[in-house]
Amino acid sequence: MDFLTGKVIFISIFILIIHCIETLAYSVRLSGARVKLIASAVSLFSMMVIVSRMANMMQQPFTGSLVDTAAINHTLNHIDEQFRVLIGASTLGTILGILLLPTFVALFSRAIIQLSNERGSILAVIKKALTLKNLLGYVKHFKIPRLSYFNDVNLKDIPYKLFFINLIVTSIYTIGVLSALYASVLVPERHTSTTMASGFINGVATILLALLIDPKISVLADDVVNNRGSYSKLKGISIMMISS
Repeated sequence: MDFLTGKVIFISIFILIIHCIETLAYSVRLSGARVKLIASAVSLFSMMVIVSRMANMMQQPFTGSLVDTAAINHTLNHIDEQFRVLIGASTLGTILGILLLPTFVALFSRAIIQLSNERGSILAVIKKALTLKNLLGYVKHFKIPRLSYFNDVNLKDIPYKLFFINLIVTSIYTIGVLSALYASVLVPERHTSTTMASGFINGVATILLALLIDPKISVLADDVVNNRGSYSKLKGISIMMISS
């Protein structure tokens, strides 16, 4: 267990939080469809995506330092095990996000309504959200997900093409930075080139998400608001997208 250092644990917790936030971003559209305020929901969704992307960029130097430290201490053989821990942390973050989905659908519903009432002021919403009264009120919205919550997942309603596209793009985004760093270990003479490639990989994955995934889910949410689709179908598809 020499590979499980304090730095690895710190980065793992950071990555777990990042992937949990990214997973919970899907609940914003569900909340928007639920309260029929899609435009406000998109604004909140965009903020969450920006925060998660920024956090992902922040963790890159910390993850890169694992390679640098291993090179100095001649423990490069531990890198693959450490990276497996980080990948496991991203998986746990996604699972945690799924478990917290019912809770955050309720919380984001309130946040979207509040955002609309505050005429789009995110700072005013955050200020009110952090008051002691509201913080205590959030406990009431905590829900332990039951199997009945996932009853709306109907395999017949799942757009499999979209599911597999999301699966591939999410995989690229999740593993892109680690792959680039591991490549720098395998080919040290190309260290700079491979490390710089991580930004390009994440950029491509982000563009693919924006072009191929987000518009499809947004249209489904619009259909719910305009009574052309059902909320249960949107929830089922959203859960499957998260699972992928």
